[in-house]
Amino acid sequence: MRDKFIHIFLIIFLLGLGISCSRNHSSKETEGTQEQSSVTQESDRGSGRGRGMKQKAVGRGFGQRALGKRAGRGWGPDEVVVLSKAEMEMIEIQTEKATFQSMRSHLTAMGKVLAHPMRKAIVSYAFPARISQIHVRIGDWVKKNQTLVTLQSEEVGTAKSDFYKAMADHELAKINFEREKRLFDRGVGAKKNYITAEAGLKVAEASLTAAHKKLHVLGFTEEQVKAISETHQINPIIALYAPISGKIIENNAILGAMIDQGTEILTIMDPTLLCIDAEIYEKDVAKVRIGQDVEISVPAYPGESFMGKIRFISDVLNEETRTITVRTEVENKEYKLKPGMFADIKIYLNHQTAVLVVSEEALLDEKDEKLVFLKKDGKYLPVIVEIGIKEGGYVEILNGILEGDEVVTKGNYQLKSKLYDEILKKAGIH
Repeated sequence: MRDKFIHIFLIIFLLGLGISCSRNHSSKETEGTQEQSSVTQESDRGSGRGRGMKQKAVGRGFGQRALGKRAGRGWGPDEVVVLSKAEMEMIEIQTEKATFQSMRSHLTAMGKVLAHPMRKAIVSYAFPARISQIHVRIGDWVKKNQTLVTLQSEEVGTAKSDFYKAMADHELAKINFEREKRLFDRGVGAKKNYITAEAGLKVAEASLTAAHKKLHVLGFTEEQVKAISETHQINPIIALYAPISGKIIENNAILGAMIDQGTEILTIMDPTLLCIDAEIYEKDVAKVRIGQDVEISVPAYPGESFMGKIRFISDVLNEETRTITVRTEVENKEYKLKPGMFADIKIYLNHQTAVLVVSEEALLDEKDEKLVFLKKDGKYLPVIVEIGIKEGGYVEILNGILEGDEVVTKGNYQLKSKLYDEILKKAGIH
């Protein structure tokens, strides 16, 4: 019985030892497989860099054109469009070569034409008066200091009368002072009388000065006051003169009408120099500088432009629109621009430089990027490009194509449709 038990124990021990060895061998095989898999993965990662570079090169299109940071989708070498003769006749492909042209980066905005604040004047009178003569009509050109209207004013008559009285009082006080001074110098005049005469002369001088200044307040020039003092004519007449040279754009003068300080009798504007006020968004403020060239166009003259320069940039941001006002001065020698017109402006940010350009018609939207088709060896190749500024129907190409490349400008929409149709067929969707 004892020998039987020992025999059974040996059998169980040998079986357990065999199972353990089998497990160890299996574990080693698994580890070896994992190590091999790991090595394979590392190898794949190392070679993956090569494949990535290859895909990126393919994505550039034929000729491996660099796309910079915006390589976009990678087009395979077989993802090209080949048209049959019948398709060529139907689509009518047109192409042009990418060339270098002078172009300037610019900022666009909408503005409004305004009269220049230093070239506009309102003619009015600060005292009640009646219009007795009108010397100009609306639309007339006037020169600075030209007579515009003649007024009759009670204030003027009173001021002239006071001026003549002050002149007479001053003359009398002067004579009295000189007489008292001679007597006092000879020792026969009283000092009290001399002092009184001196004081009277000073009072008369002050009154004359006040009356003289009153005439200036009423609008008389120094030459006119001198003429008044010589003629001694008391009349309530005063003429208003043009403060600037320009054109009469408003005329509210009516013969015989009464006016006051709130009446705008005439408005003069010099239309040879105007302003355009435009609103620039907050994000573009740093790009704008005083003195930059500005191109102005208005709907009234399509295809024609006017050049000006930025003269003022507002220091206050409009919190509602998040914009600032930029003012441009523009010469208007032919008087085509009119205050109140709406205008489109281009603020040029730099000097002209030669850049690679194609027509805007060549560009197609490809998600967030731009796509063009190149014609080469009878095939049409899709290429993602990076664009820059636009001007005159052309767009700058920063990356993607080279000078002399033949770019499709007409029929590119049909090419894109055919390209994706072929891609779907290869994917088994059609």
